[in-house]
Amino acid sequence: MHILGISAYYHDSAACLVRDGEIVAAAQEERFTRKKHDHGFPIHAARYCAREAGIDFDQLDLVAFYDKPLKKFDRLLETYVAYAPRGFKLFLMGLPLWLQQKLHLPREMDQALDGKYKGRFVFPEHHESHAASAFFPSPFEEAAILTLDGVGEWATGSVGHGRGNQIELLKEMRFPHSLGLLYSAFTYFTGFRVNSGEYKLMGLAPYGEPIYKQKILDNLLDLKPDGSFRLNMDYFAYCHHDVMTSTRMDELFDGPPRRSESKITKREMDLAASIQAVTEEIVLRIARFAHESTGKPDSLVLAGGVALNCVANGRLLREGPFDKVWIQPAAGDAGGALGAALFTWYQLLDKPRNNAGKDAQKGSLLGPKYSNTEIREYLDSIGAVYDYYEGEDELCDAIAELVATENVVGHMAGRMEFGPRALGSRSILGDARSRKMQSVMNLKIKFRESFRPFAPAVLREDVDEYFDMRPYEDSPYMLLVADVQREKLVAPDGDRKYGLDALTEIRSTVPAITHVDNSARVQTLDTERHPRFYNIVKAFKQKTGCPVMINTSFNVRGEPIVNTPQDAYRCFMGTNMDALVLENCVLRKDAQPDAKDVDREAYLREFALD
Repeated sequence: MHILGISAYYHDSAACLVRDGEIVAAAQEERFTRKKHDHGFPIHAARYCAREAGIDFDQLDLVAFYDKPLKKFDRLLETYVAYAPRGFKLFLMGLPLWLQQKLHLPREMDQALDGKYKGRFVFPEHHESHAASAFFPSPFEEAAILTLDGVGEWATGSVGHGRGNQIELLKEMRFPHSLGLLYSAFTYFTGFRVNSGEYKLMGLAPYGEPIYKQKILDNLLDLKPDGSFRLNMDYFAYCHHDVMTSTRMDELFDGPPRRSESKITKREMDLAASIQAVTEEIVLRIARFAHESTGKPDSLVLAGGVALNCVANGRLLREGPFDKVWIQPAAGDAGGALGAALFTWYQLLDKPRNNAGKDAQKGSLLGPKYSNTEIREYLDSIGAVYDYYEGEDELCDAIAELVATENVVGHMAGRMEFGPRALGSRSILGDARSRKMQSVMNLKIKFRESFRPFAPAVLREDVDEYFDMRPYEDSPYMLLVADVQREKLVAPDGDRKYGLDALTEIRSTVPAITHVDNSARVQTLDTERHPRFYNIVKAFKQKTGCPVMINTSFNVRGEPIVNTPQDAYRCFMGTNMDALVLENCVLRKDAQPDAKDVDREAYLREFALD
């Protein structure tokens, strides 16, 4: 039986195809349209999923949409009535899309699927889809479930219990009281874009001090021992305006929101540190409540946009009541497509679930791949200069040598990752030992803010040598933050620096991945989930003695992660990357026709990026 899951019309549209409970394919629409966070109907992603399964749309048995649009429209109407006449302009702005598309989803999906699908449409609730995406692919037979995001229909968070092939949501928090929206309000207030800048806020937090934490707790929310809370809506405007915060917030935090691209001051750093501390406290409280209310299971699964806060996840694993935590790699709305399909298979059709203690996410490598033949035909057609390696060992050794000699290498091989993290298949690689690599990659390759940290990929067998984690601890999806081991830290030269000046300090033997608070967002590598990437880092270790490599997403600021060889080559030539690997083809920038240095400021002006 083939079930197509769809998420669309809000943020990060995606499609996922499940065959008899097995995840066959999943991808975000943005990777095909090249429009970041594309929220339109994911027709390109859906067509890819069908091709990967070897079927056409008329062979689908069921199509599942990740939420209930009528219940969401009910929230829109009730919110407008509650805040009327304020918000009338905002209501009118959103109404045409509802009347034309969202209230007619069966019709819209029928048209998008070329009129070929004649079966039923299934509509799980939003947080049911999140919960299903967290529990059913996890390796656990039983687990507590925690979902936290901005808002679904009415729910903004839920606590549930998964056992076998069934999930049950036990308690929920409801709009407008939302941890996701609270965090997004501070994303807006500190000058970053809502729904895409939250990870920037998280990365900025270690530069500041949480001096506003108590002010947030005293004024913005009434936090209960179980982690539930009510927001003081006098400080927020998202119910009736197209901004997140009101002027009351300006008064509370010493001025208006930071303008995008203006200088980041100590206030923004301290606000980021403060809301991060509040978020972690709320997540820990809810997790403790989930543990108690579900019979104290050993395991917890997480989904929803807040589950991408890997700093909070790291604290949860270290300080929370659960021995094991599994987080859906596509924790945001994109993962709702996967959850909707799995919810339909297991929960609604009551099919048996036999994960046998294994992660069923397949390394989250669920997107398209391209053969060496396709790649070579493309490279030859544009006159690119490249070396082709027949053997995998020889190829991995060549890539490791490039990285070890401080080259920045774009790497595209195998199936594309599903979710926001590059996990080695669509990655930019660098030497974690390099003192200059963090700034070089941010400013000359990624064209992004200099304060942004880079994540390490580390051989799983070496994770506890470099990071404060248990031996062979799993973090295959780069969703946990841990401290760099004390033995790897070095004393800074001269007096300690503060704020963004701390960026220039050398803090460890792997300085390019060590954040200013001596932490790192860790990805562990094993031979089963990410074999090519594992072999590259293993070859790097054999050359250098270091089992750690920088892994950042293969894209530049303002663009989605690359999908095709054409995307990868264009990104390679449009940045100051040194080398490009496309499957078994290795290209050096200085050998390419018309290669030239790229100016960051000119790039930002051209694309008007914030």
